[in-house]
Amino acid sequence: MPPIFVPQKNTVKPAFFFILLCFSFTAKAQDSLGKNISFHWQATSVPEYHPSFYSPYTGDNSLVPKEGIATSFTTTFYLAWKPAKHTYIIFNPEAAGGKGLSKTLGIAGFPNGEVYRVGDPKLQPFIARLYMEQRFPLSHEKEKVNDDENQIKELTNKDYISVIAGKFSLTDFFDDSQVSHDPRTQFMNWSLMGNGAWDYAANTRGYTMGIVLQALYHDWAFRLAHTAVPIEANGPELQYKGWDASSTVFEIEKTHLFQKNEKQFTTFHSGIYINKARMGNYNTSINTGLMNFMPPDITDSRAYGRTKWGLYASLDNNFGYIHHFIKGSWNDGQNESWAFTEIDRSVATGFAFDGSIWNRKNDHLGIAYVDNGLSEPHRTYLSNGGYGFIIGDGKLNYGREQILECYYAWHPLKYLFVSPDYQFVINPGYNKDRGPVHIFSLRLHVEL
Repeated sequence: MPPIFVPQKNTVKPAFFFILLCFSFTAKAQDSLGKNISFHWQATSVPEYHPSFYSPYTGDNSLVPKEGIATSFTTTFYLAWKPAKHTYIIFNPEAAGGKGLSKTLGIAGFPNGEVYRVGDPKLQPFIARLYMEQRFPLSHEKEKVNDDENQIKELTNKDYISVIAGKFSLTDFFDDSQVSHDPRTQFMNWSLMGNGAWDYAANTRGYTMGIVLQALYHDWAFRLAHTAVPIEANGPELQYKGWDASSTVFEIEKTHLFQKNEKQFTTFHSGIYINKARMGNYNTSINTGLMNFMPPDITDSRAYGRTKWGLYASLDNNFGYIHHFIKGSWNDGQNESWAFTEIDRSVATGFAFDGSIWNRKNDHLGIAYVDNGLSEPHRTYLSNGGYGFIIGDGKLNYGREQILECYYAWHPLKYLFVSPDYQFVINPGYNKDRGPVHIFSLRLHVEL
């Protein structure tokens, strides 16, 4: 069994004392803060390991067939403040360190949703979220909200319009499955924590800046966001250049479909997005490479104003103690993947089982399957020896990337979750010449 946390050299003592400081400070803050402030904290460590697998060749972005344990670590403060009626301010400082398997390369549906492609294993602090929300009530109907991460315990309006501006993750508000969304407590695979072919605007760490408009009325929700995009593919810096470099996404949500009671109902999400950025075009780069008798390079065809657009939809079906989800997403795949990962088509389904079934009410068990694919220009580009920002074996015998994940979330203490996780990956990086790969993880999650 891999160790729970093996950080890089010179990060053990700082990370350990940082965790103790966060835990004690949060515990005191919860006891002393007023009713208009909520304060929470989390820390998550995920060591991952895979045995050696069949690999007749590797490229610059391949999953390495033999390597040691790779461990990621994140910790986050969640501060929510209500300075005025219907006004909320959210502030989340975060720190992340460690690394992913093979430097977070080689699998489009990467197996650890807690790891970033930053390259530096040292624990680095940054601001994850800093935004303000202003709500405008649409009715006098009230609902109870519990104290939780980024939300305050209160009795508030159920129906409202809100305007959100600042820094956040688009997945905070969009594509929010209750069964398969949070890699800290649910499925960890990138293409299971969200719809894989939604190339959602974000920097390397998963955050962007912009505006979100929401309208929540009865069981309906309508959301529209307009945000910045990375300057370069999966890059750390963001930019906004109007219609030359920006992202827009629109979503409709309907809850309590086919409802029988409070525990048996269906929730539906559907969205459409368009990204504009200085993207490269696969066909243009392929033709350039052929003319020069060289492998194609997507960076040589980059130009502002290029687009990537797509669709996604999901259903959450709640059957009491059993929860089921199904997701489907697609994008045009003509220009390069820009922000999330290199997936152009994706279908996923799975189940989560409440521990109440076996008299462990705070535990849960999940099992899911995802099938990811590429557009024809994208696969041709990789077959000719091209590289994206996360996959590329130097050549390609194309096959759809298929992943099975199962985990058990054990809740031995009030604030602690321990989750062994197994993932089986067929055709890593869409390459039938390599794999399959068995990936083992042990997720340790603390929240207060």
